[in-house]
Amino acid sequence: MTKKYEKELNLEQLKALPDGSIDYSDIPELDETFWANAKYVEPEGTQQITLRVKKSVVEAYKATGKGYQTR
Repeated sequence: MTKKYEKELNLEQLKALPDGSIDYSDIPELDETFWANAKYVEPEGTQQITLRVKKSVVEAYKATGKGYQTR
């Protein structure tokens, strides 16, 4: 069952979709063999840095609005 959506769905619309309408054809099934060989890998942490950039670059980021420092 392949259904193309005319527009992107937001989170609430995705939650409302019944499981039967989800197309799993491009996702391979994961059997016991896959999980037997799987290994947990701890994600690498982040490092804080100080960076000097041109004023115009900072202004361009600020112009994108709230949260520009975490993008």
